[in-house]
Amino acid sequence: MKIMSWLLLTYKVPPEPPKRRVALWRKLKGMGGIYLQNGVCLLPKTDDHVRQLKMLENEIFEMKGDSVILETVALDPSQEEKVIARFKADRDEEYEEFLDKCKDFEGEIAKEVAANHFTYAELEENDVDLKKLQNWLEKIRKLDFYGATLASDAQKRLSDCETLLDVYAHQVFDAQSENR
Repeated sequence: MKIMSWLLLTYKVPPEPPKRRVALWRKLKGMGGIYLQNGVCLLPKTDDHVRQLKMLENEIFEMKGDSVILETVALDPSQEEKVIARFKADRDEEYEEFLDKCKDFEGEIAKEVAANHFTYAELEENDVDLKKLQNWLEKIRKLDFYGATLASDAQKRLSDCETLLDVYAHQVFDAQSENR
């Protein structure tokens, strides 16, 4: 079994201004990092993560903070499983939120169909919403380093949304051609 290697960033930054501290936290979460505790973030070791953490180290220094970046491995397989479970849980939270937005999208299409509202403007609006869903899922996937359990559900749900929009588009095209 291959031993997984992680990057551990520990940092301490001044509490003021809080905006900079929050921006740092967002960047680390946006990279897919998990927090083991306040100021202690873990990421899988990749060249990209090394580069991004080195840039964050510089930002922390500019904030008059202090940081250390270490490469680390788990003590044993059970510790490694705990860490991977944390990564998967974070992604599953994002997938849950994504699935909720898919449900909203499906509800919006159903509402338009029930109201016989088959316009190009509505179709364009829903097409924009679908593109947002597609981009969002792609962002989550990029941070799903270990295959979270809801990944396939999210992909299937997105496919369902795409199919639903296609059906709605045909209804719009039919309704518009009847009006000519």
